[in-house]
Amino acid sequence: MFHHIHPYPPYILPDTKRLIVGTLPPPRFTTGELNAQDVDFCYGSSNGMLWKIWDRLYDSNLVYENTHFAIEQRKAFLKREKIGICDIVGAAYRDKIDASDLGMQQPELRDLLEILEQHPKVDTLIFTGGSSKNGPEYFLRKLLKKAAIPLECIDDQVPRKHQFVCAGRVITTHSLTAPSGTANRAIGSMAAYKEAKAQDPRYTTFDFRVEQYGRVFRGGA
Repeated sequence: MFHHIHPYPPYILPDTKRLIVGTLPPPRFTTGELNAQDVDFCYGSSNGMLWKIWDRLYDSNLVYENTHFAIEQRKAFLKREKIGICDIVGAAYRDKIDASDLGMQQPELRDLLEILEQHPKVDTLIFTGGSSKNGPEYFLRKLLKKAAIPLECIDDQVPRKHQFVCAGRVITTHSLTAPSGTANRAIGSMAAYKEAKAQDPRYTTFDFRVEQYGRVFRGGA
């Protein structure tokens, strides 16, 4: 059985206000078998879309290569935008070596509530996925239930918005469609996507994500 260990600690600076919360990167980031287009940093998979979405939203001119320069570009972006990254899963076991959330067994969770206590400026959690089993929101709900902290629904439309109280302050959460190809089928079934596609045949699932993420990161959602 493969022990899938998260290769990166939480990346949170003193001024960080928003945290990206996912699960685990692809197994090759644990084994160190990166390809030439991977970036050895959080969400650095060449198959992932988070940095490409941010690149479109912020016109950041990022490079996508396995270099120190690419890492430093991303760190500078996170510092400027006061965004941190703290995936909620520290490790898990897998029978099949892949990156699926459902394939995780015996997940070892990071104590996100304690991390929030340690970083008092953080007021927003942004999940790179929904509430399905073994997703980041799913695991946060487990932590909140154990701590007897209620989670209040503010908006049940994608991207869903919730709030809870931790360390004496209100924490807002947003659940985004996952920035991976596995979510394309789910996007394709959404009425909003179908309507936009009907109006413009060139409209893609990536365009849909850019619009959705833009409402959270740039639109004050």
